[in-house]
Amino acid sequence: MSDTTSYEETLFEALTDDTDDPGGLSEAAQADEPGNFLRHATSLSMTKLADGLLSPKLVLSWLLNTLGASSFLVGLLVPIREAGALLPQLFTAPRIHAMARRKWAWAGGSAVQGAACAGIVLAGLTLDGNAAGIVICLLLAVLALARSVCSVSYKDILGKTVGTSRRGSATGLAASVASVGVIVFALILVLDLGPRFALVIGALSLAAALWLIAGALFSTLREQPTPQEPEGTSLGQISLLTEDRQLLLFIIVRGLLTATALAPPYLILLGAEAGQGGFDQLGALVLASSVASFLSSYVWGRMSDRSSRNVLRLSGVVAALALGAALLLEMSGLAGQWWAMPAVLFVLMIAYHGVRQGRSTYLVDMAPGDKRASYTAVSNTVIGVVLLGSGLFGALASIWGAGTTLALFAVMSLAAVGVAGQLDEVE
Repeated sequence: MSDTTSYEETLFEALTDDTDDPGGLSEAAQADEPGNFLRHATSLSMTKLADGLLSPKLVLSWLLNTLGASSFLVGLLVPIREAGALLPQLFTAPRIHAMARRKWAWAGGSAVQGAACAGIVLAGLTLDGNAAGIVICLLLAVLALARSVCSVSYKDILGKTVGTSRRGSATGLAASVASVGVIVFALILVLDLGPRFALVIGALSLAAALWLIAGALFSTLREQPTPQEPEGTSLGQISLLTEDRQLLLFIIVRGLLTATALAPPYLILLGAEAGQGGFDQLGALVLASSVASFLSSYVWGRMSDRSSRNVLRLSGVVAALALGAALLLEMSGLAGQWWAMPAVLFVLMIAYHGVRQGRSTYLVDMAPGDKRASYTAVSNTVIGVVLLGSGLFGALASIWGAGTTLALFAVMSLAAVGVAGQLDEVE
């Protein structure tokens, strides 16, 4: 029997504007959907805000620099976070798939991320130099591994507890809500409203608390048990790439659209080459990403519920236009203007959040219900390998300049549009 309250029903209807049978859920899951939708949105809002406050590209890099860690350790932060969160999923997916209630994997992963973040705070307060850098990198690796468990389990849980036509709304709403908090944090940093070290430690402490609370809240999700046997061997799941052409095409599209995630630092470099300070560009990056997420994530989510395939295609077009505009600004001598790169970053981040919403919704809706964890694991593992090789773009930029690298990213975005056209409609 459902424990859904009238308050949950009212809020659910207001947020989704759709009370029809969404499909993809059992009768019992449909009865619990309003409360589960709100638990998804709230828990995910907390963890997305925690992600923004941690930010290896900005916050942790600044912290390690301040503590006197070597540039080598600072350079390890982003690869540890990104690859560590993706590569292990191929090996964790079979075990998670065997769980009757997979919410416990997500809740536990969120709790471990909170504990690791708390350890980073403690290291920042008690250590310095390379000792601080090594400990923080190790703790970030633990956090990334826990994040991989959350990632590989989440799409399966979402597919079991929220209907097909409302999954994008849940994740999009969470991203928009979380972005408000990141905007506030970014403004506090840019306006220098207090000692920066204290602000960063405070933000990391809040992130740790958010992960712990989110894990506790997610554990109350009403998930129907679905006992399963482990789905084959870890490496055996790679065969999905040859068995399902749509999965292979989807991974190619996702790989090409990593351009939207990799391009921002090169936009900063392009602005710096044109005479604008890197610090200003970095602050603009945080604000542009947060504002773009706030304005677009929920909209992208609703659009994904109608056609996540079209969202991926449109995101590729928007990304190509933004990157093309950056190149035009460089050629016209305007890239160094204070407004130029922030404007490009804003548009690019809109495309980036479209990619995030589109790929997440498409994978959940495309994958067979009993193979969502495996599809997610294979997709994320392949993308993790791609990201490990992303250092090649840095080498290209050092030889031929940031403009050449951005041109390549624009071509990748356009290629993604073409390949996405071959994907089936799954909504």
